[in-house]
Amino acid sequence: MPPGSPATSATAAAHDLPERTRRRVTRRLIPYLMFVYFLAYLDRANLGVAKLQMQRDLGFSDAVIGFGAGIFFLGYLLLDLPGSLIVERWSARKWITRIMISWGIAAAAMGFVATPLFGALFGNARPTTQFYGLRLALGIAEAGFFPGVIVYLSHWFRPEDRARAKAYFMVTQPVAVALGVPLSGWILEHVHWAALAGWRWVFILEGLPPVLMGFVTWFYLTDRPQSARWLPEDEKRWLCKELEADTARKSSAHRIDIRDALRNPQTFLLIAIFFLIVTGNQALIFFLPSITGKMHALPAAFRTAAAGLPYACSAAGILLNGMWAHRTGALRWHTAVPMLATGVSLGLAVLAGDRAWLALGIFCLAGFTSQAYLPAFFTLPSTMFGKSAAAATVGLVCLGNLGGFAGPWLFGYLRTATGRYDAGLWVLAGCMLLAGTLATRIRISSPTHDPQPRIP
Repeated sequence: MPPGSPATSATAAAHDLPERTRRRVTRRLIPYLMFVYFLAYLDRANLGVAKLQMQRDLGFSDAVIGFGAGIFFLGYLLLDLPGSLIVERWSARKWITRIMISWGIAAAAMGFVATPLFGALFGNARPTTQFYGLRLALGIAEAGFFPGVIVYLSHWFRPEDRARAKAYFMVTQPVAVALGVPLSGWILEHVHWAALAGWRWVFILEGLPPVLMGFVTWFYLTDRPQSARWLPEDEKRWLCKELEADTARKSSAHRIDIRDALRNPQTFLLIAIFFLIVTGNQALIFFLPSITGKMHALPAAFRTAAAGLPYACSAAGILLNGMWAHRTGALRWHTAVPMLATGVSLGLAVLAGDRAWLALGIFCLAGFTSQAYLPAFFTLPSTMFGKSAAAATVGLVCLGNLGGFAGPWLFGYLRTATGRYDAGLWVLAGCMLLAGTLATRIRISSPTHDPQPRIP
């Protein structure tokens, strides 16, 4: 058959179809989801920078800040499981729109804590009560976003493509901290409009964009491939067929009932692992700017920005580990090893003592591994269960976000009680090591999804 003939062109187009479809879906969805997750994480984590002035103005201790940082996750848990099921059974577009508008309003309202107007609205409640109430409201508003997107990606990507897609999405988390810390620090120091303190503008200016993007989301996102007008017909047919085949495979393996997730001990193992890792990571996110702020050997202008460096390393860790997991399929080991490495690094950071540059370098090493587990870990539910059971499992696993309450609260309490950060860091190191040890016990029924690591 001569090159360039219609039959040859058709064969080439059919051969290229999977890659062409994956690229189009990735270009359409991933950058947008990354941007809105950037806004979400920015509003969640900016407290770590705002507290540098907020504590002085409002008289809050580290224990108060830690409790406020953690109470966010109590609200977050309320809609985690329902949120993932809503995306599976109803509409990701409508649900994410609701989430973004409500969390933007709650985040911006943080800028008015302890003002006369706000005090009147809250019945002259104490500033601590207002602070706790708004952090709880922010958690409720944002609840369901992360697990919802994880489920949403399974509507668009084949099982073998999900780890890489999730790596692109999840890399936003450390990027938001790496870029958000200096951005929030700049607002803190330079924006004092209308006689309001810089920390208030941190919350206001970073809370308004999600409200706008919520309305954009309504028109931009598409719930499922079947209704995607931007997807050519041949790509749409191929993708729908592939996703339906994956659903049929799981159905034939009797893995479609939500009750499977509740009966399977592996679900509760995943919850325990996620609780421990979130305990460590969230405490570090909220208190690392304070830790680097005490590193007096570093240039004063560099200390706040230095807190973002470990999270720039985290972005690289997530991408590299996600791509490596995509190649090897060894989800268990790509989950466990980064957790164990982070625990060791945090212990070494404590042992570095007052050697600021050495400690910062070790924190960067911890940052590289601290969130690298994410793409592999959140691919496990869709690998182990069918559609509804996987959605339920993602929601159940996110119960581990209680660690987001325990970690900052415990770290802040230990800092207030001891006057040092060492005790808290040792606790975080222990959480990471235990999480990694438990992760080695994850079992996946299909050997093709979790081969043993090759030993040269």
